[in-house]
Amino acid sequence: MPTTRFFLLAFFLSTLLGCSKTAMDTKNKTDLSAKINRFATAEITADISGLSEGDRKALAKLFEASSLIDKIYTRQVWSGNEALRATLEADASPEGKERLRYFNINMSPWSNLDDNAAFIEGVPERPAHANYYPDDMKKEEFEQWLATLSPGEQEKATGYFHTIRRGADGKLVTVPYNEEYKEFLEPAARLLHEAAALTSDKSLKNYLTRRAEAFLSNDYYSSDVAWMELDSPIEPTIGPYEVYMDELFNYKAAFESFITLRNNAETQNLQKYSQYLQEIENNLPIDKKYRNAKLGELSPIRVVDQVMVGGEAREGVTTAAFNLPNDERVVKEKGSKRVMLKNVQEAKFTKVLTPIAAVALQPGQQSLVAFQPFFTHILAHELMHGLGPHNITVNGKRTTVRQELKELSSAFEEAKADISGLFALQYLIDKGVVEKSMEESMYVTYLASSFRSVRFGINAAHGKGMALQFNYLIDEGAIVYDQAAGTFGVDIAAMKGASKKLTSEIMKVQAEGSYEKAKALLDKYSVIRPSMQAVLDKLKDVPTDIEPSFPLASELNF
Repeated sequence: MPTTRFFLLAFFLSTLLGCSKTAMDTKNKTDLSAKINRFATAEITADISGLSEGDRKALAKLFEASSLIDKIYTRQVWSGNEALRATLEADASPEGKERLRYFNINMSPWSNLDDNAAFIEGVPERPAHANYYPDDMKKEEFEQWLATLSPGEQEKATGYFHTIRRGADGKLVTVPYNEEYKEFLEPAARLLHEAAALTSDKSLKNYLTRRAEAFLSNDYYSSDVAWMELDSPIEPTIGPYEVYMDELFNYKAAFESFITLRNNAETQNLQKYSQYLQEIENNLPIDKKYRNAKLGELSPIRVVDQVMVGGEAREGVTTAAFNLPNDERVVKEKGSKRVMLKNVQEAKFTKVLTPIAAVALQPGQQSLVAFQPFFTHILAHELMHGLGPHNITVNGKRTTVRQELKELSSAFEEAKADISGLFALQYLIDKGVVEKSMEESMYVTYLASSFRSVRFGINAAHGKGMALQFNYLIDEGAIVYDQAAGTFGVDIAAMKGASKKLTSEIMKVQAEGSYEKAKALLDKYSVIRPSMQAVLDKLKDVPTDIEPSFPLASELNF
C-alpha cells in the first residue's frame, strides 16, 4: 500500500472515529445497527466427546491456523484492508465496536448484503481486482501482457495461486502465494505439522502434512488429492479455493478454512447418492458430446458439523455447503467432494427460511416447506457442481468453462448447480431412489429459498444466479404470482419441464464456452422485477442470514 495512501486513510479514520458524538455518527450508528440486525445470532457447535485427547489438541491447533487464514484473507480483499482493520480494532468506543463487528461480518468495509456499498466513509468502491492485481492495472493491460508470455507463464498468470504485481521496471510479474503470504503461511504450515503429529488418524495426518507442504511449495495438487481421500472424525478444509472475489477474471483463489466434525449417521444416509452420479451425467439434457463419459473416481459426500471458520468462509453470507476442490485437474481425475454443514443449515432454516415462507408463499403451500428437502437440494446443488461441462474445447483449443466465461463464470455456475439440482432430484424421484412424497415439498422449499438467496444481493454470484432462475421460471409459468395477495406459488407440473429446459440451456452455454450467450442470459434475467421487489420489501423484519459464533474455541482454550 503506498505510504501516502496509508497516512491519508489513517488520518481520515482517526478523525472519523474520534467524532463519535456528532449527529452524523448518531445516524451512522442507527444505520449500522439496522444492517447488523439482518444477521440472527446463532451458536454453531458440535459434540466433541467422541474425540480422542490427541484429536482435541489437534483441533485447537487447527483453530489457531484458521486465525492465520483470516489474516491472509484480510490482505487479499483490498490493499488498504489490513490498515483499516488495525484502526478499527484500536477504537474502544461503543460505536467503534459496532463498526468492527460489521467489518468482521463482511471481512471488509463493504456491506455484502447492500451490493458491496461502503459502510465506512472515505474508503473507495470495492475493487474488482481485490488485492490480487496492482491497483492501477486495467484488464486490457493484463490481457496484452498475457499475450506476450510463454504457455507456462500464462498458466501462472491465469492460475489460482499467483498474484500479479509490478516489478522494479513497472511491468507486470507473477508472484506465487507462498512468497506473497510467507509471513502467515510459514506459521500456518508449522501448526498443521503440529496437528498432524497429535492425531492418530492416518488420513488426517496425511492431509495435514501435505497441505502444510503445499503452503510452502505453492503446489496444491497432492494435498487436494489427500483431502479427497480424507476419512477422519475431524474434517478440515484449509487453503486457497474460491475465485468469487476476483471480479476481473475469476482466476485467483481466496484463502478460507472450514474446521468441522464428521456427522457419521447423516453421512451414511446420503452416501446412496454417490452411486448415481455417472447415471445422472449420462442423462443430462444436453448433447451427448458435452457429457463426461467417465467422471472422476472419487465423489465422496460428507455431512459435517462446523466448529470454526476462517478467511473467506467468514465473509458475508454463511456458507451452508461446499463442493471442492476447484482445480479442474483434480476434478477430472478424482472427482470432487461435497461437504454439507448440517448444523449451519439447521440454523438458517429455523432463523431465516421458515419466516420467509410465512411472508412470501401462498398460504396453501406454506406447510410444504420443510428442512429435509432444503437439506437435500443443497446436497444436490453441491453434487451438480461436479457434473456437466468443466474442461471444454473452444475453436480447437483445450480450455475450461471458468477461463472462457471469466467474471461471469461464478454466477453462471451457481445458477447451473441450483437448477440442475432440481433436475437431478426429479430424475432420482422418477427412478424411485428419492421418495415421491418429497416432490412437491422440494419445489416449494426451493421457491422459498430463492428469496433467501436473492436477498444476498444480485451482485453476488449466488444472488445473481438465483435471479436468473427465478425470472426464467416465472416466464415459463413454473412460478406463479398472486398480485392481489402479493405471494408466490409453484405450478409443479410446469416446474418439472422448466427446470429441465433451463438446465439444458445453461449447460449448453458452458459447453460452448460462450461468454456472449452467458452475458445475454444474465443481462436479461438477473434483475429484480417489481413482483419480487414487492415481496422483498415485506421481508425487511426477517433476518437475511445468521451471524455464527463458535463456543468450542473458548472450551478448547484457543
